[in-house]
Formats: sequence, structure tokens, C-alpha cells
Amino acid sequence: MPLAPTRSITVALVDDYDVVLAGLAHMFDRYRDRVVVAEIDATTSLSDRVDVVLYDSFAQPESDHHELAELVANPAAGKVVVYTWNFHPELVESALAQGVHGYLSKTLGARELVEALEAVHRGERVVSEVRGRAPSAPGLDWPGRREGITDRESEILALITQGKSNAEVAALTYLSPNTVKSYIRSVYRRIGATSRTQAVLWGVQNGFRPDHHRIDHWLGGP
Repeated sequence: MPLAPTRSITVALVDDYDVVLAGLAHMFDRYRDRVVVAEIDATTSLSDRVDVVLYDSFAQPESDHHELAELVANPAAGKVVVYTWNFHPELVESALAQGVHGYLSKTLGARELVEALEAVHRGERVVSEVRGRAPSAPGLDWPGRREGITDRESEILALITQGKSNAEVAALTYLSPNTVKSYIRSVYRRIGATSRTQAVLWGVQNGFRPDHHRIDHWLGGP
């Protein structure tokens, strides 16, 4: 049985996309007595320490782990946890080597996620056990979901909208080039695009442009 928390923990959600943050915050609605979600934007003061920073890796260059190292080093962040579907061994090992305190799967339900964050807050290092690809937890949201785009297709489209080539997308996501092409073809069908230019324009118009102020702010930027 999980240990009962002695007090609620403060969790800061870090991601570049409003819809992702809103969906993630909604997962904690039934656990407000255990988790207090901090509002994060470009004007939030870092003088107030939070217990856990939950870094949602949606459309982030997960291989660029200097961001994680800087989050870990930030005195306002008590513990840092990565929240992702990508459990490539090199990514997990690199994140843990940077000092990350947890590496959690987006397949976790809300109760499991809360329990994992509480365990991290108690000082445990928590890495989700992953058995193949499974659907994301109920309650999560991502750009394009209402148009039928899956969570992983959404991340691929977001990277394309940022100007990444197929080779760059494959390297950042640790997917094979053929898998990336398959996702792109699927996205094209869903949004009615016949070219990369059309796909990028659709992405720009439908919330696939990141707001880097949130990440930059935690990394000491403007």
C-alpha cells in the first residue's frame, strides 16, 4: 500500500503547449488534497520553491538533455520528473545521469501518476515499467486530438511544424525513418494535406507552434 502523504505536494507543469498543460492539469482534479498544481508562465516568479517539476516532453528534443540538467540545477525545483511515452534506454539512462528523479510513462492513470510523484517527493527514484506501446492515460490532451490525430502523430506534426526534417524527427524521437514516414502519411490523411508545406501551414493554424517562454523561463531565460 502506498504511504499516505503528510501534506499536499506542489507540482509545476513545464511544457511549451497550452493544450498539453491544460490536459495534464485536469488529471489532478480529483487529487487536489494531495497535489497542488503551480501555474507556470513567462511571468511566474522562481523565488517560490516547488516540490516537483513535471517536465512533459511533448514535441521536445528529448535527446537534448542539457535542459533537464538545468532544471535539476534550478534551486526552485525540488525534484525533476520527465513525463513521456519515449522509453528508449539511452534516453532513460541519459536523463537519470543528468540527475532526474523520475521518468514516468504517459500510460499511467491519474492515481498512479499522483502516487509516483509522491514517491519521488519522498526521495525515491521512480522509473515506470513499460511493456510495449499502450494508449495514453485518460484525461491527457494534445494539439489535434479533436481532429483524430493520435498523441504520437501530434508530436511528429509538432516537430515538422518547427521545421525539423524527417531525419531530425527520427533522431529526436528515436524512431526509425520508415516509422516517421508512416506517421507523417497518417497525419496527412487526417488533415487533408498533400504536401509538407500544407501540413506545416495547418500546424501553424491549429496550435502546433510552441511557446518557448515556459521552458526558457525555467532555464533562466526571459
